[in-house]
Amino acid sequence: MGKSRSTFLENFECPTITSLFFTAVRSHTTMAKAAALSLFLLLLSFISGGTLKMVNGEKTWCVAKPSSDQATLLANINYACSQVDCRVLQRGCPCFSPDNLMNHASIAMNLYYQSRGRNHWNCYFQNSAVIVMTDPSYGSCTYA
Repeated sequence: MGKSRSTFLENFECPTITSLFFTAVRSHTTMAKAAALSLFLLLLSFISGGTLKMVNGEKTWCVAKPSSDQATLLANINYACSQVDCRVLQRGCPCFSPDNLMNHASIAMNLYYQSRGRNHWNCYFQNSAVIVMTDPSYGSCTYA
């Protein structure tokens, strides 16, 4: 017989964003995908005149644009969380508060962006996202 609901809730632990990131990377990375990605990046580099590079070699994050409407933010959360583990957004977890669509969308979109290799095309979300170079972490909510 399975665990009762109260037992599950008593033993529930919130994952960290970092642990979710590494789990997502492990689950999406295979030799074939890595080879295909390398080939794609090489071709993209040739097409772009060899100017493909990270933003000044620094870490970047993907967050929701403040001008995004509520429906778009909700769609972004639903899409990103269908692709990555968003348990850090659950009530009682470090990134639940503030409990609003802008905050939750930014975290979900960043989890997706980080798990897919921090490519600018993984932070498009129908033009409702922006890549930032300032760590958006706050309180006990640490962005990956």
